[in-house]
Amino acid sequence: MTARSLRSGEDAEDAEEFDVEEALALVKEDNGAAHRAPVPPPQASGRAPEPPAHHKATPWTEARATAARAARAVTRGARRAPVSVRLEDALGLTLAAPLDALTDLPSFNTSAMDGWAVAGPGPWDVRDEGVLAGHAEPAPLTDGEAARIATGARIPPDTTAVLRSEHGQTDEKGRLHATREVVHGQDIRPRGQECRSGDQLLPPGALVTPAVLGLAAAAGYDTLTAVPRPRVEVLVLGDELLTEGAPRDGLIRDALGPMLPPWLRALGAEVTTVRRLGDSAAALRKAVTGSHADVIVTTGGTAAGPVDHVHPVLGRIGAELLVDGVKVRPGHPMLLARTKENQHLVGLPGNPLAAVSGLLTLAEPLLRTLAARPAPEPYTLPLRDEAHGHPYDTRLVPVVLRGDSAVPLHYNGPAMLRGIAAADALAVVPPGGARPGQEAELLDLPWASAGIGVCFT
Repeated sequence: MTARSLRSGEDAEDAEEFDVEEALALVKEDNGAAHRAPVPPPQASGRAPEPPAHHKATPWTEARATAARAARAVTRGARRAPVSVRLEDALGLTLAAPLDALTDLPSFNTSAMDGWAVAGPGPWDVRDEGVLAGHAEPAPLTDGEAARIATGARIPPDTTAVLRSEHGQTDEKGRLHATREVVHGQDIRPRGQECRSGDQLLPPGALVTPAVLGLAAAAGYDTLTAVPRPRVEVLVLGDELLTEGAPRDGLIRDALGPMLPPWLRALGAEVTTVRRLGDSAAALRKAVTGSHADVIVTTGGTAAGPVDHVHPVLGRIGAELLVDGVKVRPGHPMLLARTKENQHLVGLPGNPLAAVSGLLTLAEPLLRTLAARPAPEPYTLPLRDEAHGHPYDTRLVPVVLRGDSAVPLHYNGPAMLRGIAAADALAVVPPGGARPGQEAELLDLPWASAGIGVCFT
């Protein structure tokens, strides 16, 4: 796991589980040391107790709004200019221009069924030559004449209707008879039935799904004008991390290096590189100042321990801290900084579930806005079981969806991935916790939600 050891002070207040029943809170002082302080139980009104005066972190909802605002400032710049993308590379992008039909759809009268094109009342004499899709326009039919026709084939001029294969039969003389009433125009798709050339099929801002790719191809497009994917560079920090094999000799496996790139791609990003830097302030500064990515994502090193270099490096390069700690558990020491005019850095805590919390709190709204993706519609479900809360911070708890309720999962400590690996969503638990049956806002995980989020490329 990318769980930074407490020698560095990383996630010190997250790594220790507070006891709700004993009403204990973990409070981090400015030097990074954790202290236990008794917290009075929630008042009868349901309001959470007041946090200590030194608890200066940003509220969770405000942190997410700040990340989205930071991205909106960038999208007004030239670096986010639309790009022309081939259809095969456009999945998951957002249209930057209207998708206008380049042709009528269908572009000629076509058969909606396999059967016979018929003219006038039956019975009909059947031509020797049939009509297949992809062929030039066939000769006109005369009254009393029919021609075998395939689905999608051009309708011969003067055709009255298409008689489905299962609704016709031939007699001993080869003449075609209908076994049910024939209605004028039946099973014929007239030219322009779906749209006319120049009609707007989709507005700017529409997400390019597989169905949109099909529609664009049918309408005559080879490329789409889209908002480019934000480019993301991932910097994995920590001398204690292994890239293969089982943990040994005080070293642990890096869980975030394999997990973050596909997750970031699911959020609409293009991951340009993943670099492992260890605990080196010089290497971190060189990597940050030399990066041309739109967003830099770091893992670990966001607290105040002896090898937590993110804050000092950001200070030395003159970065602007937009969010410095968030009132959320796990993941309190996350941060968001503007490192250049059109570049941001998201500092994730090193503990795996705390990093996921930071990813969904700061990286998701930042990347979604940069990619011009629509914000997901918020929704709630009742919790089937009690969800323990923090006395004065929001808590994100992995849940599975069962029917019309959400079931909180165990193994939800900041260093654990077992709960989130089985989860469908994260429940947003308010300060003080949530009772069974209480409605909770849910954050869908990309692989569990409907739509484009399931695509990791």
